[in-house]
Amino acid sequence: QVQLAESGGGLVQAGGSLRLSCVGSRRSFSNNAMGWFRQSPGKEREFVAAISAESDSTYVAASVKERFTISRDNAKATVYLQMSRLKTEDTAVYYCASKEGNTWRGLYEDWGRGTPVTGST
Repeated sequence: QVQLAESGGGLVQAGGSLRLSCVGSRRSFSNNAMGWFRQSPGKEREFVAAISAESDSTYVAASVKERFTISRDNAKATVYLQMSRLKTEDTAVYYCASKEGNTWRGLYEDWGRGTPVTGST
């Protein structure tokens, strides 16, 4: 099991930027694909972005394309979500998640507790 801890959330004005970080337990981090999800009150969880274990493939949802970027540093056992030009509709709790194997496609097994992001006008 991979332990995950998100950080970097907060209140940001619309149009601003924020970078989320997720630190994983080092033992298996580099062998796992990582993803970012978000959930707002009353809405279903949304798959926002993902990156393969070897960083050779990424996914970014259409709703945040051109604004969000995912990256990882396996030496630091950390995955990042760089968010720019934030909108009020980006307000949600953001979760990172991990799955075994290189591909980011499939079921995510381990989850962090989430970090809240609030976009204000």
